[in-house]
Amino acid sequence: MSNSSTAPPTIPHTVWLARGRHVGSADAADVVRRQLQRLKDREVIDDHLEPDEDQHEDPRERVFEARWRVEGTVTVRARLTFPPAPEPGSASGASDTTEGREWLLVAEAERVWDPRWPSPATMFWPEDTDADWDHVTVPGLRFRQVNPLPSDEKELRRLFRSCAQDGWSIHVVVHEAMTPDAHGRGPLARLLPASLQHCVVEHRATPDQLRSVNWALLREFDFQVPRGGAVVLPTSPVAPSYDVREFSVRSVFLDGSEPTELVDVLCRYGAARPLPDGGQEAVTALREQWKLMTMEEELARERRLVAMYAEALEAMTKSRDLYRESADRANEALAALRDSTGAAVPGAPSRPGGSPFQRTFGRWRDATKALRPAPPTDSEHADPPSDGGRSAEEQ
Repeated sequence: MSNSSTAPPTIPHTVWLARGRHVGSADAADVVRRQLQRLKDREVIDDHLEPDEDQHEDPRERVFEARWRVEGTVTVRARLTFPPAPEPGSASGASDTTEGREWLLVAEAERVWDPRWPSPATMFWPEDTDADWDHVTVPGLRFRQVNPLPSDEKELRRLFRSCAQDGWSIHVVVHEAMTPDAHGRGPLARLLPASLQHCVVEHRATPDQLRSVNWALLREFDFQVPRGGAVVLPTSPVAPSYDVREFSVRSVFLDGSEPTELVDVLCRYGAARPLPDGGQEAVTALREQWKLMTMEEELARERRLVAMYAEALEAMTKSRDLYRESADRANEALAALRDSTGAAVPGAPSRPGGSPFQRTFGRWRDATKALRPAPPTDSEHADPPSDGGRSAEEQ
């Protein structure tokens, strides 16, 4: 579906990422700080850190780091960031008051990410059902809950258009073939692998909404949701390999059983997702600005720095020696040129007496000076006397 000839970079297979909003009255940073300390006391995580503000590129940014192990030996490093909050009184600041504080969370494991691993979001945020942190950046939507689709067709199109721009989340539209019972009315998130629960946004269409929902889907994406089935919406940037047939499910049984086919589709879509807007910067910050290190990691880091400085010094020394060798060769060539030709070399001091040719020419010039006629004297240049001026003797 993408018109770009260059495929956008996909999310690394070792990386998990999500974005959301905290809309509660409590300070979001305090909520995260308490949760991290609680899990460290229970030895769920190995350690956590809140780097100093002066270590960030933007001092208004708040950062939390944590590390833990899965399957006993696989280390996971995670970085939660609160981007700078808008200034009070500004248009964006007013929006922030009603929509909460945005957060970005990126985690990376030592091997390919397994969706069955614990969600990194639960390491930074409490898992309470009434938590205030699991709101999607698209207004009105939440993770881990059923999000009913609006009945107005214009609102439907507006919603789908907003969801298509949210590349940090996986948006799936589920249609109810018939009104489900109490088991089926619950969110599908609780049946998904742990790491998908805080990435998937479930949009639910009632049985009588199929026509209007498919009308809006056709206008925005040029496809439809199967009756009683589900479809994953393409988000920006769209993967060139996206095919709605690969990411749709013919039937989803809303009876409380595990939606195996839908889980498979969601996992495949998540594994092929392109990096969202700002995702590359977030992954780079996790890898290059990481501060929470063990003693062994600190030692390895210092050794890498020493090796890097040694390589730089060796390169500088080699460059200096090459320059000196080139200068010596140039001086040798200049001296050889003087000795072989005896000619004056531009930029070099002249030899006394000049070249043999110059000396011969000088002797010839001195010899010919004697053969030249003497210049006339002043008396020879005087005018001859006139008759009126003859002497007495001549008279």
